[in-house]
Amino acid sequence: MNIVIADDYQNCVRKLDCFSLLEGHSVTIHQAPPEDRAAYIERLRDADVLVVVRERAHVDAELLAALPRLKQVALVGRHSRYIDYAACTRHGVAVTHGIFASPIAPAELTVALILASRRQVVFEANRMRAGQWPATFSSRLDGSTLGIYGLGVIGTRVARACAALGMKVLVWGGEGSAQRAHEQGYEMALSKQDLFTRADVLSVHLRYGPRSARAVTRADLDLMKPSALFVNTARAELVESDALEQALLAGRPGFAAVDVYENEPIMNGEHPLLKMDNVVCMPHLGWADRETFELYFGETFEQVRLFATGGALRLANPEVVVRRA
Repeated sequence: MNIVIADDYQNCVRKLDCFSLLEGHSVTIHQAPPEDRAAYIERLRDADVLVVVRERAHVDAELLAALPRLKQVALVGRHSRYIDYAACTRHGVAVTHGIFASPIAPAELTVALILASRRQVVFEANRMRAGQWPATFSSRLDGSTLGIYGLGVIGTRVARACAALGMKVLVWGGEGSAQRAHEQGYEMALSKQDLFTRADVLSVHLRYGPRSARAVTRADLDLMKPSALFVNTARAELVESDALEQALLAGRPGFAAVDVYENEPIMNGEHPLLKMDNVVCMPHLGWADRETFELYFGETFEQVRLFATGGALRLANPEVVVRRA
């Protein structure tokens, strides 16, 4: 089979142990994003199997019509809002998906970003590399307040780590967050406004969906202290468009650390947050450690192997008539 991996941004898939599951097949890997839709279609024209990473690629009716050879879309992850599952079914394309979701890597990166921003790690490291000496005071975590907006599996790990560093944890969210806060001995904020007002560091860990989209507004951010840090390693769409950039320019909050953006990838440094010294930006690497990649790509490549050998598949569109030949 011709297998195309559309979006290996880190250029690391061939280095994974699980890559051996694709032995015996022709594998093409693309690292850089395509220039446009026409170039994307040309890349995939001979693909029998398309491996896509969560929400990095759009698979819609127009694309499927241009790829008559395509028989399987192997999704790295459990779901993607950029895959038209009904269109895949109509075109006889099986969509397989993962089952694992590890909170460890994104939680660790969140804590790393909090430390990096509060202690001015990136700013001062860049100054020293440029031959300059310290220019800032940093702020300790011990004794300050960590606001957690959404105490799920990732937020719980972040809260536990920061509490171990001496931070006071303040929580806001739904009933599940309230119950977990009670069980874990954390204070619940009186309201969302109370959370944003009191937090020295506020980290968003909501699950993205119709109810949580744009949950963080410009009005919320305006409540934050001029010394406070806003952290988002969850989804960019949880924040009102352009609200964070405008709030930072207005001075509330004073700092931000982010790993997610509305239009990814960000190329050539073209994003307003990258122009701000008070913002630490990472290129959506919250999930990207070796252990997570072995886990996620391993289950994906196993689905490709089962497709090739006639095995039972884990289908996101179970009504599809699978075409293997």
